[in-house]
Amino acid sequence: MKRLLLVLSVLLLTVRPLAGQYRTLPYGELNESSAVAAMRSDVRFLASAALEGRKAGSEGEKEAARYVSERLEAEGIDVLTGPDGEPFGIRQESGDTLHSRNVLAFIPGYDKTVADHYIVIGARLDNIGTYEVTVDGEKRTRICYGANGNASGLAMLVQLAAMLQRNRVLLRRSVLIAAFGASCTLGAGSWYFLNRNFGAVDKIDAMINLDMLGTGSSGFYAWPSGNKDLTHFLENLSATLQPVVPQVVLREPCFSDHKAFYDKEIPSVFFTTGMYPEYNSEKDTESILEYDNMERELEYIYNFTVQLCNGPKPVFRVSEETAAKLDGKVVVPYYECDVKPTFLGSTDPGVFLQKWVYAYLHYPEEAVRQGIRGRVLVDFLIDEKGNVKNAHVLKGVHPLLDNEAVKVVGASPRWKPGKVRGKPVVSEVSLYVEFILERRR
Repeated sequence: MKRLLLVLSVLLLTVRPLAGQYRTLPYGELNESSAVAAMRSDVRFLASAALEGRKAGSEGEKEAARYVSERLEAEGIDVLTGPDGEPFGIRQESGDTLHSRNVLAFIPGYDKTVADHYIVIGARLDNIGTYEVTVDGEKRTRICYGANGNASGLAMLVQLAAMLQRNRVLLRRSVLIAAFGASCTLGAGSWYFLNRNFGAVDKIDAMINLDMLGTGSSGFYAWPSGNKDLTHFLENLSATLQPVVPQVVLREPCFSDHKAFYDKEIPSVFFTTGMYPEYNSEKDTESILEYDNMERELEYIYNFTVQLCNGPKPVFRVSEETAAKLDGKVVVPYYECDVKPTFLGSTDPGVFLQKWVYAYLHYPEEAVRQGIRGRVLVDFLIDEKGNVKNAHVLKGVHPLLDNEAVKVVGASPRWKPGKVRGKPVVSEVSLYVEFILERRR
């Protein structure tokens, strides 16, 4: 027994120093998935002090472009731009030229009938760089590291591209991967891509934008720019078993690269976890990111991308094919109105829900007894005089809830109508009406 204990002691003394040599990861990172580990590694580089906040035109942005290019190439993806991305310059109103760069990569689709059509997946490459503060009379430089804005989106872009590349035999359409430079400066990189760089804009069927995706505990959102087809894509996917489901929002969370595509009348959807307290500050570091949530978001966005690559082409203007009509007049979707309809002075449909719908909504007693709950998607029209008409259910839960939701929406007071080119129009709005049962203790 003494000999055995002696041998064990020798072994422990021998192994302990060796084990110490490999303690480079915190305990919590030892069991991470490969996707989480890769995203963490990407963020650590992209949001490092060495890149000094990746300001458009800076060496830090150039290094970020080089890094993203190398990561995509390492995944076997065909990078279309140079090793440092593709430089561009745009003359600004001040007379100065804004310099930046885009990184573009390509994953071919397998179906010859639509392989020359593209789904663009983009993420912001740059951040705002550095700023100066005065402390005790001395000027000091602070770095806006941009871990969530938008190293999180770039890291997810690389992982999403890798997943699509590995499963490219599933993709009918081709995919363009884009890291857009000078995004913080009025979306210059995406504008340059669409207006100066890419010659087949008419073949882009849809765009997916990834920006600020690292704080999932505060919410995961999808803004389909008011597009009905993309909204239906999202709803259909969310009705299946998914690791996480985004909330489809009616208000644009913030300005980002999808705007340039929307202006070109290309259907676009913006995935984000929304604004956060550390935005555009030196506190936007890796410590605020939630990688497990990012991995779940990544899986959903991957499934959405595959669905989009293989499904029917989404239509930008619903009126081109399936617009509803009221007395022979074409209906304009809410977000396509130059001046949006207003309720009690607000263009936010959420005000209508809070001030009218939920104030007068009656939860049917039978539904309460049966424990029926859920969200009813109600569609309705606002005519040129502001009257609500044609309220009906697009996606129901149960007749008891569906009927109550339609009744309350249809009884709405008059709105101020939307306008296009200065003239009142018939507009269309779709809203979720939620029925929630509180648990009794």
